[in-house]
Amino acid sequence: MMQLGVIDIGGTSIKYGVVNREGILVSHDSTPTDALKGGKALMEKVFIICDKLMEQYTLEGIAISSAGQIDHRNGVVVFATDNIPGYTGTPVAELVAKHTRLPVAVENDVNCTALGDYWQGVAKGVNDFLCITIGTGIGGALFLNGRLYTGAHFSAGEIGHLCLYPHGKPCTCGNKGCYEQYASSSALAELAKAEFGTRIDLKEFFTKAKQGEAKAVTVFEHWVNDLTTGLQSLVHIFNPQLIVIGGGISAQGDFLLDAVKSSLYKKIMPNHRKTLEVKLAQQDNKANLLGAAKHFLMMNESLT
Repeated sequence: MMQLGVIDIGGTSIKYGVVNREGILVSHDSTPTDALKGGKALMEKVFIICDKLMEQYTLEGIAISSAGQIDHRNGVVVFATDNIPGYTGTPVAELVAKHTRLPVAVENDVNCTALGDYWQGVAKGVNDFLCITIGTGIGGALFLNGRLYTGAHFSAGEIGHLCLYPHGKPCTCGNKGCYEQYASSSALAELAKAEFGTRIDLKEFFTKAKQGEAKAVTVFEHWVNDLTTGLQSLVHIFNPQLIVIGGGISAQGDFLLDAVKSSLYKKIMPNHRKTLEVKLAQQDNKANLLGAAKHFLMMNESLT
């Protein structure tokens, strides 16, 4: 049975494992990214992971999900922020192929989340959906007419950099007022810190919000309002059948989902509301690994 080594390069951790062609994750593990050491050191870590996987399994190829804007045809990082210094321009596929002597495919991490959920998750059988991942920042993917839409130069779906508040908070992208400065997990943490006067762990914050603690509820409602204002524009532009919400925040389950639905459905026009569903990503952090494998299979159909 065909097996692929799968690697998900994130700003905090590198997740990796083995996936078979049926979409079953045979094994998975993770290691810190140490992103601030830069792109070259990051690639050395990827090589070590590949060596480890090849020692344990017979692999047909390496499938990679990566942060940054990715030229998925050539496996090159078109652009990455300074979260991973010196990563922009890295020919990831070429370097890994040279090291492993295996076929390699690379795709953007949020696009992989969407592909993973389309293949084995909540978006199965849905041809028009948006995927939004909420973490330190906000990532996005557009799945339209049954396929990923990546734009003219592999950069579509930069949902986190919608302008929510002109002249607002400065963003790492160089602009001001970006969506992720108001609706990300880190933005929620900042709101909570301002309200409580001290930094509070988000798990503790959500416990307070679920218990109805007044300050926590105020912060949560403020944050949800910003989150759904951004989603409102996306729904009106793309008229999706489904919005998939992923990232660590999705662990809050129905408490988060119900609040988002209640707020969003009040903001969108009736015809858009009629068919729209909102769901939490089903595969958790595994979606990126599965999506990387699916992308590899799509790029190398002759191997399937």
